[in-house]
Amino acid sequence: MDGDEGAGVGAIRAWLRLNAALAEFDRRLRAEFGVTGGQLAILRIIGEGETTLARLRAQLVMHPATLGQLIDRVAKLGFVVLDPSPEDRRSRRLRLTEQGRSLVRDAPLAGPVRLRATVEVDRARRLAVALEDAVELFGLDEWALS
Repeated sequence: MDGDEGAGVGAIRAWLRLNAALAEFDRRLRAEFGVTGGQLAILRIIGEGETTLARLRAQLVMHPATLGQLIDRVAKLGFVVLDPSPEDRRSRRLRLTEQGRSLVRDAPLAGPVRLRATVEVDRARRLAVALEDAVELFGLDEWALS
């Protein structure tokens, strides 16, 4: 196998490792805490300070229905409360409940949201560029959110 072919196999191996690690992290979170990695990430972001549903949509580039379902799920689990904003009754503010704060405190700090707390800015930016490249190189552009 020449160097070019080895690089492709190395990239596939790294992706498979990442994919398997994220799946196992999700499995363990569900078993121990009743949430997925995506739900925990959203709860951690909400826990950083008051935010609105609209602000989260803009920050995370998530489809409104997907984010709405995710928020509804963690609200039903008792981790977050949605309140009408006093400034704009159409806007909904999000805040963690005591149960949500406990979950965020007790759950492992792992997965993509860890970047916000532990990784230096330049390294996070390089990773963002590499992941955007991965979407293109994997031929997944048509399925990716913009």
